[in-house]
Amino acid sequence: MTADLPICATCAMQYAAARPDCPVCEDERQYVPSSGQRWTSLAELREGDHSVLVREQAPGVLGIGARPGAGIGQRALLVPAKSGNLLWDCFAYLDDEVVRRVNELGGITGVAISHPHYYTTMVEWAETFDVPVYLHEKDREWIGRPSDRIQLWSGQTHRLADDLTLVNLGVHFAGGTVLHWRDGAEGRGALFSGDIVQVVPNRSLVAFMYSYPNHIPERPSVVRHAAELLERFDFDDIYGAWWDAVIIGGAKKVVRHSVERYLEQVSG
Repeated sequence: MTADLPICATCAMQYAAARPDCPVCEDERQYVPSSGQRWTSLAELREGDHSVLVREQAPGVLGIGARPGAGIGQRALLVPAKSGNLLWDCFAYLDDEVVRRVNELGGITGVAISHPHYYTTMVEWAETFDVPVYLHEKDREWIGRPSDRIQLWSGQTHRLADDLTLVNLGVHFAGGTVLHWRDGAEGRGALFSGDIVQVVPNRSLVAFMYSYPNHIPERPSVVRHAAELLERFDFDDIYGAWWDAVIIGGAKKVVRHSVERYLEQVSG
């Protein structure tokens, strides 16, 4: 049963078979707890006291996650594109109640994920909803559970639909990706960024990090390149990885200012 496949308790990556280590957590962008590597499974999580949480993050855009969270604890976002709902990023917990709530909201046409820390149980989601998962090919080495459902894309951009474009910024991971929704923010554009462009508590700034838990800043050349790519897209709102980590209005100016401040700080 796939519900018994091992899931890293720290990052929530689901693997295709038992193994002694989690490569994602062994990497310097993540960590293995001092208590050591620990494993769980969907079957074990379902025996616990988890429930689904759906909450509006801005008009028309719903966040969906589990309470309590598993692994890192991020929530996903349901992007109501004209081509159908897209699940942006993923969270590990999945049960009949999650499936029911998602279907009540119109289901999903696909899953797109910003970076490996949020891959979690993506194949379980893809099989349950009979949809593809879109990942950048530069991060293929981190896939814990291979599947024909996974569609790897390459290059700087990949259009999913007329109003949805994936953009490989390369921040945090080589395949680090954001999603641009042209029709978001009432036609002014919206950016779904995970923590590739991290929305921080001070909503007048965003952050660019190679490792968040280990406080390793991203390379200035990578941030400059990301900023150049983002200049091609109009967006007024930005949605980060965590509940209510949202900047409504003026988001592109915030990103520009944050890039300038970041480069000023790291260059001394």
